[in-house]
Amino acid sequence: MRRSLGLLLPALLVAQSAQDPAELRQKLAAIQGRLGQVDRQLEVLKKRRKGVLVEIQGISLQRDRAKAQVEGARLRRDQAQSEVQTISREQTRIQGEVLKLQGDLRKQVRWMQALGPMGDLGFYSTFRDLEAWLVEGRMLAWVRLQERKRLDHIHRLQGDLSAKEKALKEVLTRLASEEREAAQLQAALRLQEEKLNGFLDGLQKDEVAQKQAQAELAEEAVQLERLLAGLLAKPKGEAFEAVVAFANLRGELPQPVEGTLALGFGEHLHPRFRTKTLQSGLLIAASGGAPVNAVADGKVAFADYYQSYGPMVILDHGGGWFSLYTHLLGLQVAKGQVLKAGEAVGAVGDTVDGPRLGFEIRHQAQPQDPQKWLKRRYR
Repeated sequence: MRRSLGLLLPALLVAQSAQDPAELRQKLAAIQGRLGQVDRQLEVLKKRRKGVLVEIQGISLQRDRAKAQVEGARLRRDQAQSEVQTISREQTRIQGEVLKLQGDLRKQVRWMQALGPMGDLGFYSTFRDLEAWLVEGRMLAWVRLQERKRLDHIHRLQGDLSAKEKALKEVLTRLASEEREAAQLQAALRLQEEKLNGFLDGLQKDEVAQKQAQAELAEEAVQLERLLAGLLAKPKGEAFEAVVAFANLRGELPQPVEGTLALGFGEHLHPRFRTKTLQSGLLIAASGGAPVNAVADGKVAFADYYQSYGPMVILDHGGGWFSLYTHLLGLQVAKGQVLKAGEAVGAVGDTVDGPRLGFEIRHQAQPQDPQKWLKRRYR
């Protein structure tokens, strides 16, 4: 058994670096959290009126779910490979210890055989000679006790080695299963991506669907303005009072995330729907999962899934000023939470065009060009 497992290990461990088990568990927990977020978004989506945007978002979320499952399978595979490495190292250590103990024991037995069953008895003419012989006898008894201890230790180590071999066999079986599951999930992800791309390609040729999408986008923009108007109408005691007035921070705000400009403020021809749309903020291309930070002190006035904006957070900066963060990777803050400038709002999520952050600045629900408020503009 040991020889056959030894032949399997090199192929499995080639180019595999040791990974921290705690870090792997943390990543797996994050993946489970992401799957939970996607499932909640899918539940919310079921309650919305059917339309082009809902269909796109539904397919996109299924793709995101498949992505998270693929990543989870990869991490579980890495976890199994890490366990294989750990068990293999333990086997090597135990085998080395057993070999050393066996060598020591053989030396001791040869010494005892050379000494004879009674030791060097000879003829003792004096009491001192007899006393020396008795001392030597006690030493022989002690040596025999040590032999027994070594032998017992060897038996225990051999038992440990058998247990390790059994554990290794189980992990290798699990690893093979994880590899198969990862391959199946990867194939499912490809199907979801093909489905999404096929739908979007068809949309570019369907003028009726394009006009419907444009109407839905316009309706969403109106509903967002109503949401902000509702936030403005809240009781005075719930309003956020900033130490420094937000209006005085024009041209001094930090970027909410590191990235590049995917779509600027103003009217644009939508790249997918081929319709004219008003971009009420910035669309920033950034790394998926990159941290998104508050641009100024504020209170979370809204944190929920919102139509095609996905997970959205609105910060109230006082004086009728708001900053909006859309297309987030789930929700990490809660309504009523107070954030300082630079504190985490969330992370960059995915869109049909790749990882993007939607960022807006509003005053009395009216959109402002965020570029004019940033100390360093997006390029």
